[in-house]
Amino acid sequence: MTTADLVITDALLHEGDPVEADVVVHDGRIVAIGPGARRDHTASRTLAAAGASLLPGLIDAHFHAYATTLDAWQLENTPLSFVALAGARRLNRALCRGFTTVRDVAGGDAGLDRAIATGLIESPRYLWTGPAMSQTGGHGDPRAADTDVCFHSGPMNQVVDGVDNLRIAARDRFRHGAHALKIMTSGGVVSPTDPIRVPQYSAEEIRAVAEEARRRGSYVAAHAYSPEAIRHSVANGVRSIEHGNLLDEETATAMATARAFLVPTLAAYDAMARRWQEVALNPVQRAKNAEVLDSGKRAVQRALEAGVRVGFGSDLMADLEDDQLHGLRLQAEAIGWQATLRSATRVNAELINRPDLGRVEVGATADLLLLDGPLTEDETLLWDERRSRTVVQGGVLK
Repeated sequence: MTTADLVITDALLHEGDPVEADVVVHDGRIVAIGPGARRDHTASRTLAAAGASLLPGLIDAHFHAYATTLDAWQLENTPLSFVALAGARRLNRALCRGFTTVRDVAGGDAGLDRAIATGLIESPRYLWTGPAMSQTGGHGDPRAADTDVCFHSGPMNQVVDGVDNLRIAARDRFRHGAHALKIMTSGGVVSPTDPIRVPQYSAEEIRAVAEEARRRGSYVAAHAYSPEAIRHSVANGVRSIEHGNLLDEETATAMATARAFLVPTLAAYDAMARRWQEVALNPVQRAKNAEVLDSGKRAVQRALEAGVRVGFGSDLMADLEDDQLHGLRLQAEAIGWQATLRSATRVNAELINRPDLGRVEVGATADLLLLDGPLTEDETLLWDERRSRTVVQGGVLK
C-alpha cells in the first residue's frame, strides 16, 4: 500500500472510449489509473466522482489577462499596475471555470509571472508573450488616423518596424522570460486604421522574428485573418495562426504542409456581436466583426479537413471575459464536443510544447477538471458554467 495525495474514484474518462476508473495523484502527477486502483493507495483526500466525467484541465491558447477595455488607446495608456491587478482577477476566474493553463498572446510580463509563481495570486499556469509586435498602422497600433501623437508600447502592444528593431524586441522578450512571440500580420476588428485582409510586416521582418524564436527553442504566433496574411505568415516561419476566420481550402492545405496550428477564437466575435453596446463598439468595429463572424466556424471545419492541428482560444476582452466557456459551445457546434475537447486539451498542450498537460495518463501533470455528470449523456456540461465543476491543478484542489 503506497501513499497518495488525492484519489478520484469511479471517474468517467474520455481518453479513447469512455471508461470508469480511479485516478491516483501524488506529488502533482498522476501515478495510477484503473478500475479499483484506489485499493493499492492510502490517500490524504478522496473525491467520489460516481461516474461523472473527469477531463484534463482545459487550456486557453488565446487569453488576454491585460484586456481591461476594447478602447485600444485607453488600454495602452493605462498604468501597468492597474491592468496587472485586473488581470489577476481575470486569471482567477478562468481557473475557476476549469482552465488550468492559459497562453497570453498579447501581454503579460515578468512581474505578473513572478506573482503567480510565488503564490500571490491564484491563477492558471501562465504562458505569456509580452506585448504583441505591430507595424506602424498595424493591428496593434492604437492611434486613429487623425491623431498625431507618438506611441511606442503599452501593456498589450508595441509598435516595432524593421528587421533590426524586431530582433531587439524579440531578444528582450526572451530575456524577461516570455514563452513565445506574438506578431500582427493582418488587420483586426478593433484596430482603427487597417483593413482586415491586408497582410502586415514584410517577409524579411517575419522571418527575423521567427529565426530569433527558433534559436531560443520557441515559436511565433501571428494574428491573421485572411488567406493572404495566413500564407504570408506560415511561409516565413510562423507556427501558430490566431483567428484565421477567412481561411480558404488552399491556405488550409498550406498550413497543414507547414505543420502550423490554427487557434480559432469564435467566442470573441459572437460576444462582440451580441454585447456590442456593453463594450461600446463603434460602427467601423461592428462592420469588421460582421465580416469575420459568420466565416469562423467554416474556417475551423476547413482546417480540420485539411489536416491542420486546431486548438482553442477565447480572445475575450473587457467584460466579455465571462463568455469564455461559450467558446467551447461555439466550436462544438462546428466540429463536435469530442473534437473541441481535444482542441482545448491535447492539441493546445502540443502547441505550447507541454506534453505533460492536456491528458489523463500516468505520468501526466495532475491538472484535472471534474464535471458533475457524464458528458456522454449531456455535452452541455463542458460549457455550462451554472453546473458544478471541481478544478485540480498540479494535484491540488482549487
